[in-house]
Amino acid sequence: MSGADEAPAGSGPSATAGGDDAEIRALVRRGTSGAGHLIRRLFQLRTRIWQDIMPCDLTGPQFTVLGTLYEHGSMDQGTLGQHAGLDKSTAAPIVERLRGRGLLMTRRDTADARRKLLDLTPEGRQMVIKAASFAAQVDERLLETLNADQREEFFRLVHRVLAADTEESE
Repeated sequence: MSGADEAPAGSGPSATAGGDDAEIRALVRRGTSGAGHLIRRLFQLRTRIWQDIMPCDLTGPQFTVLGTLYEHGSMDQGTLGQHAGLDKSTAAPIVERLRGRGLLMTRRDTADARRKLLDLTPEGRQMVIKAASFAAQVDERLLETLNADQREEFFRLVHRVLAADTEESE
């Protein structure tokens, strides 16, 4: 009688799978409380704060898309993804949802008819303007325990990690 939550035979503290139990435990600890775990918890905290503060019906990534178009003007979806830090599989459904809500529109590029450009609608522009101060409050609350120097260091380190990934993928 084997349930989904039962451990397979030979697993658990006494199973070493070719390694010293202390080494395995150290690896497990890194995997369950290391950088990935902390990043996930930080993201959960930011999401909770976003939901508490943001009165507009927007997710963080949706605001990023609208804000990127507000800041940089019309662009194709690939360029939008680069500016917003979103891959194609993430950007496409966000764009479609925002288009469906009437917050952005697509149009053919006059210079290249094969290319579609994304633009904010007047409603999308108003949404960004309405949501911007709330989005800034989210960051403020998220980082309120850090002083100015610590915040600068936090951003420097995160950008360094992300830049290393960008360099490797090029």
